[in-house]
Amino acid sequence: MSTTDTSGRTAAAEGDGPAGTAGGRRGLLHGLPWLVWRRHRALLGTALLVTIAGCAAFAYQRIGVQDFLHTHGTAPGLDGRLVTAFQNKYGAMFESDIALMRSLPVLIGIFLGAPLIAGEQEHGTVKLVTTQSVSRSRWIAATLGLPLAVAVLCTTLLSAVFTWLWTPAHALIATGDWLAGGPFDSTGPVPVAMTLLLTACGIALGMLIKRVVPAMAATAVLAMVAGVVWAEKMRPRLGTLRSVSYPYDSDSGPRLPFDAVRMDDWVSTADGKLYGFGTCVHSDAEACRAKLGIVNRVTQYFDYGQLAGMQWRGAALLLALAAVVLAFVVWRAQRRPL
Repeated sequence: MSTTDTSGRTAAAEGDGPAGTAGGRRGLLHGLPWLVWRRHRALLGTALLVTIAGCAAFAYQRIGVQDFLHTHGTAPGLDGRLVTAFQNKYGAMFESDIALMRSLPVLIGIFLGAPLIAGEQEHGTVKLVTTQSVSRSRWIAATLGLPLAVAVLCTTLLSAVFTWLWTPAHALIATGDWLAGGPFDSTGPVPVAMTLLLTACGIALGMLIKRVVPAMAATAVLAMVAGVVWAEKMRPRLGTLRSVSYPYDSDSGPRLPFDAVRMDDWVSTADGKLYGFGTCVHSDAEACRAKLGIVNRVTQYFDYGQLAGMQWRGAALLLALAAVVLAFVVWRAQRRPL
């Protein structure tokens, strides 16, 4: 941080280099936002460059995917060899893309969120700011506003372009399992909301721990725990399961809609009372089923048409949690010693 003028005038002056780049940036940023950019310009600039490169890569990949789809079609149910051919050609590519999109919120939370305030506290620069003419409210607004805006911009662009790439070929990727196979968390609004939540949690942990490395480690652990809770407890509850019934002794199995994600199987009576799938499978199974009145099998699933609604509900929940965490950060920054 600059040493004398916390409003950012000294930092702006230091930015005047022979290349003249500082003068151009001052046209967009002034005062505290410029100072925040100066302190985090390496990470924020890298994020912007990665976003541009990632969007360009996704757009280039879409050209090849579209050529394949135009040649072979998109209905894997008609010929199982189509899925195999697509996976052999593009499976590894989509696995890498999905892994990148799923890791972005975690990386941003660790490397941007955790050090954002903890770095100021660890080096003592936050005390200089809060004893000068800049109010805590202005300082916290600038400190949070610019990095969070860049994080939202980057993840929004990457998610939008990757969704554009993934959607036409979704039925051929991971055999169409869009819920557990990774696409749910790497397309649509979910990456943006998850980024905001993990970044907010990283900021809060950094403010409480006041050391950069321990805060980064704590954020990584929190991200792992949150990922498990999200996948096991929250994500399957974002939509209403649909059901299809068929005779218990049927050999054909359930006829699920195209692109459905199969979630659970039951057995049921004629009036719809459900029992666990393993009910009445012992030696006297027929007598057991007759006693309970079991005549059908039931399969529960999510239809592909539910994806967007489930994603927006999940994103709303994540954003609400992020707002709570950020409110805590602002409250603590204003009310408690830093």
